[in-house]
Amino acid sequence: MLLFVGLGNPGSQYRHNRHNIGFLAIEAVARAFRFPAFKAKYAGQVSEGQIEGERVILLKPETFMNESGRSVGEAMRFLKIPLKDVVVFHDELDLEDGKLRVKLGGGNAGHNGLRSISALCGNDYRRVRLGIGHPGDKSLVHHHVLSDFKPDERLWVNRLCDAIVAQVPLLVKGEDMTFASKVALDMSKP
Repeated sequence: MLLFVGLGNPGSQYRHNRHNIGFLAIEAVARAFRFPAFKAKYAGQVSEGQIEGERVILLKPETFMNESGRSVGEAMRFLKIPLKDVVVFHDELDLEDGKLRVKLGGGNAGHNGLRSISALCGNDYRRVRLGIGHPGDKSLVHHHVLSDFKPDERLWVNRLCDAIVAQVPLLVKGEDMTFASKVALDMSKP
């Protein structure tokens, strides 16, 4: 069993924020693999289904970004999911728009959602880093992550979510580098 966590902030006012790209990715997976509607559980929204014969729990914490670890920890404890089977989809300032990288553990690079999960659950979980680009000045970061994707940016966001969906069976099988390479290849196509 795997726990896929999409990071974001709850509420319609945040729906299309850059900070919510993790939610968008998880929702795309749920739609594509016909998971049932999300339901309130573990201080978040949860849906459960199968990908490649593997039971996958999708979680969107509703604790706001800074306290994501509370929701993730609650789900992990109740479902008895080890940290190695947790995959967190999150926005990444240090990657260009539409780029994706996967890594195990590491630093949190100032990301409050990751910091919360690491503090409450441990650090050695898989991270799917979804590039949203950096605004160029540290003082603009807060506004940047909490601003909506512009209509033309939503095109690459949708393409990225589609590429994730197409390749997510590789992620489920633990083939992280192949998953990342194939998403990059899908994103490079015109």
